[in-house]
Amino acid sequence: MTSTFFTPDLPAQAPIRVALVDDQQLVRAGFRMVIDSQPDLQVTVEAGDGLQALRLLADHPVDVVLMDVRMPHLDGLSATAQLTAAAAEGQHVPRVIVLTTFDLDEYVLEAIRSGASGFLLKDAPPEEMLAAIRTVHSGDAVIAPSSTRRLLEHLVVALPAEQLVDTGAQEQISSLTEREREVLVLMARGRSNTEIASDLFVAEATVKTHVGRILAKLGARDRVQAVVTAYETGLVRPGA
Repeated sequence: MTSTFFTPDLPAQAPIRVALVDDQQLVRAGFRMVIDSQPDLQVTVEAGDGLQALRLLADHPVDVVLMDVRMPHLDGLSATAQLTAAAAEGQHVPRVIVLTTFDLDEYVLEAIRSGASGFLLKDAPPEEMLAAIRTVHSGDAVIAPSSTRRLLEHLVVALPAEQLVDTGAQEQISSLTEREREVLVLMARGRSNTEIASDLFVAEATVKTHVGRILAKLGARDRVQAVVTAYETGLVRPGA
């Protein structure tokens, strides 16, 4: 694996601190090689299971965690839930990217409900992993729009009907204005703020305001959670 990936021209600042949580040492080594090749990214924590990750992250704060799902001692879903629960106590909480494959659909939704900011396919190209880390850290967009939407649609189709009933979010969806619903639907289609602004013929700053209000009304931590709510409540249907 070589260090030939595109690096954006970023101003000098502290690198984004990344934690790798995966029980396969070779997987962690490969990820570390790619991440550490970037001047704006740095792996500062490695853990082989959820329990070890929680212990290390208690003393070594990071910005983004790449979290595997299936691990011994404590799985990635439980570890994610415990990490994000600390936000209620005012503690620093990193953004979590769940490492997944298409055969773990039901776990992905649970991870998002637990507070994960998005997901990354384990066989994604290195460039996509780097972009996902930066994008999740910025909190500005749904990560890897095409693969995220594809995974969400696959997820909703795979879930039994009883898991798609109203989860209490229907009332929150009803509180959205017509324009906010339009923006949420476009978010679910993987559109960026710039693209949404172009689609709706409004300023990008206006779109950002709408997104902020949508997140507040839905009680969503970020755009990915808002999009999941849109799918769960039927506002957006797979293939729409």
